[in-house]
Amino acid sequence: MTKGIIVIPTFNEIENIERIIRNVFAQKKKFHILVVDDNSPDGTAARVRTLQAEFPEGLFLEERKGKLGLGTAYIHGFKWALQRDYEYVFEMDADFSHNPNDLIRLYNTCKRSGAQVAIGSRYVTGVNVINWPMSRVLLSWLASKYVRFITGMHIHDATAGFICYKKEVLETIDLNNIQFVGYAFQIEMKFKAFLLKYKIKEVPVIFTDRTRGTSKMSSSIISEAIFGVIIMKIKSLFNQIKLK
Repeated sequence: MTKGIIVIPTFNEIENIERIIRNVFAQKKKFHILVVDDNSPDGTAARVRTLQAEFPEGLFLEERKGKLGLGTAYIHGFKWALQRDYEYVFEMDADFSHNPNDLIRLYNTCKRSGAQVAIGSRYVTGVNVINWPMSRVLLSWLASKYVRFITGMHIHDATAGFICYKKEVLETIDLNNIQFVGYAFQIEMKFKAFLLKYKIKEVPVIFTDRTRGTSKMSSSIISEAIFGVIIMKIKSLFNQIKLK
């Protein structure tokens, strides 16, 4: 059985989904893919179902009834993967902001370098972002500095969504007690892995903004991340954050 599976959440990714699936399956290292689709009205799930005929053993689809949030999509995918005993579970966007060629680097960081969480990091070696306006680059970079300062985590890109988890991490963290559904979900998962003293390594990657489809970023997502970090830190100081 393939040891690694990539969880790709989708909502209206018809312009990207076939290309990303084919690109992942073209890699020398063989991974399975689980698409978690939130009832995309543009036919994303239908396109995945068509591709399943071509990739019957490696492409899986979970369809949800509505747009329930990025975090819950990943939690759904994590639980699905754990039930099938994959050793390595990845997070990855559908829009090519994460380069499929970097999957093997994340995998090797966990497999060979002793990490239990490998993060595809935009900021560990400077600022490696393409096609973002300077205002958004600055906002993202400052957000990571803010999270690093508040939480005490030695992570340069705490909001990154390109990650490889070893199975034991996802088995240990109480996935039913993850509080956030937007990009703060990414911070919460890393913070809990940090508090549980798992070994976290950052792998430098180049992040390229989507060229097709529409970004899902919103002001409410940013607010959740800003205030969520403070709430998590305060709870951790009083041992009120549930980890397992």
